[in-house]
Amino acid sequence: MPGSTRVSAGFRKTDEAKSELALDVQLDQLLNEELRSVLRRERCTFDELTAPFCSSLVLFGAGALDRKTLAGLRRVGIEPLAFTDNDPAKWNTTVDGVTVLSPPETAHKFGQNAAFVVTIWGGQGTERMRDRVRQLCDLNCACVVSFGSLFWKVANVFLPHYALDLPHKVVEQADEVRRAFSVWSDEASRREYLAQLRWRLMLDFDGLPASSGHELYFPTDLFALSPAEVFVDCGAYDGDTLRRFFHHQGGRFGRVIAFEPDPASFRKLRDYASALPEEIRARTKLHQLAVGARRETLRFTALGTQASAVGTGTLEVDSVALDDVMRDCVPTYIKMDTEGSEPDALRGSRQLIERDTPALAVSLEHRQDDLWRIPLLVRSFSDQYHFFLRPHRLEIWDLTFYAVPAGRLSGRGRT
Repeated sequence: MPGSTRVSAGFRKTDEAKSELALDVQLDQLLNEELRSVLRRERCTFDELTAPFCSSLVLFGAGALDRKTLAGLRRVGIEPLAFTDNDPAKWNTTVDGVTVLSPPETAHKFGQNAAFVVTIWGGQGTERMRDRVRQLCDLNCACVVSFGSLFWKVANVFLPHYALDLPHKVVEQADEVRRAFSVWSDEASRREYLAQLRWRLMLDFDGLPASSGHELYFPTDLFALSPAEVFVDCGAYDGDTLRRFFHHQGGRFGRVIAFEPDPASFRKLRDYASALPEEIRARTKLHQLAVGARRETLRFTALGTQASAVGTGTLEVDSVALDDVMRDCVPTYIKMDTEGSEPDALRGSRQLIERDTPALAVSLEHRQDDLWRIPLLVRSFSDQYHFFLRPHRLEIWDLTFYAVPAGRLSGRGRT
């Protein structure tokens, strides 16, 4: 599969070689690479993989990431030759002025004289990057790469993008990365941590493990929900997590407190909650608020989707610290998926964490350094937890950090 090989040529170890090395040795190998070597990789990988077609590009996909890639390329003076997409409804249409063709037609026209950049990558995906690369290689496209090395090359335009950022930043934080390696409570977490580091450093999509097989935010191998659970949902979106919570618990819980700042998502959340049985609705409290480090007003990008986030945008939203709004409540389980503001949300929950030691589930997919900084932040608050790292979708998506008090561990979490 030549496209896949070219994506990772020169710096990806085989799975067999990795498995023969102790995990701490693998960590040392990743972090001991000379900084100049890492800097060269992020500057040169895309051009080396796509030469001589560095400016003759076809984008595989015609969705949100593809449009972002198109806009970024235009900023640096590159106009893609075409989009290609698997959806027949998009064939022979245009997206932002660029024609969308079927993969066979695009391969016939450009397969031997262009670089195909795979820009299909998101949380709802059911295929891995290698599957997308293989599809184009099987159509005899001569040069196929993932979007990652392109984003490295034009970092000032594209990065950060979720957990993807420049690899030299990992090496610059090596001391913290090493300290975080020591906090994980089981080998599965340490292996996932190393695989996530390797992806951040080398774009090793193939090395990322499959989903854990356990339900997002409800990993029964680690801990069980209590009939008296006081569940705090930070980033409640349209009620997707609450649906799963009530599916598990029915009416067997103490209280539910949910926070969602996006107006459109909050309306959906409120509509969902209003249809719940009265006995459940009476113990469910909704707040149209963001959760952060302190009480303040923040800029907010309101998309009405799971990607809505604080920090930019034209809308202003009120943000609160859990320590301030839950002084008279003892939470037993806090979930945080706040699109990049998780560290601030945790800082605003420090007193609750120190006082009550609730179980925690925190999303780690939004920033490169969340992988090590968020576990270290929680460890600085309390030493009463066992720490676990679990992937719940393919590649980096729904990567979740669980902090579980010793008294709540169940099943494999006790090993």
